[in-house]
Amino acid sequence: MLEQVLARLRAEFAAGEKAGLFDRLKVFLTADQPAGAYAATAAATGLGEGAVKVAVHRLRRRYGELLRAQIAETVADPAEVEAEVRHFIAVLGR
Repeated sequence: MLEQVLARLRAEFAAGEKAGLFDRLKVFLTADQPAGAYAATAAATGLGEGAVKVAVHRLRRRYGELLRAQIAETVADPAEVEAEVRHFIAVLGR
């Protein structure tokens, strides 16, 4: 499921001709980055560090939206989505 969400998110970036940016930012989705990671990404992309932080924030928000949408396709009742998301995250955290 996570691979599907990641693929959809990458496709959205690619449609906006930003696949390369996605490839640099996706590491911020899954793990805490070492000190200086934003600055290094800014230098590699030509963006300012603030712009990278905003892009990562938006990437994470969109990833969450797509994950919820993917989970919504697996439940019978839309009211179950949030509980299923919490369960999914708990399972991943184990």
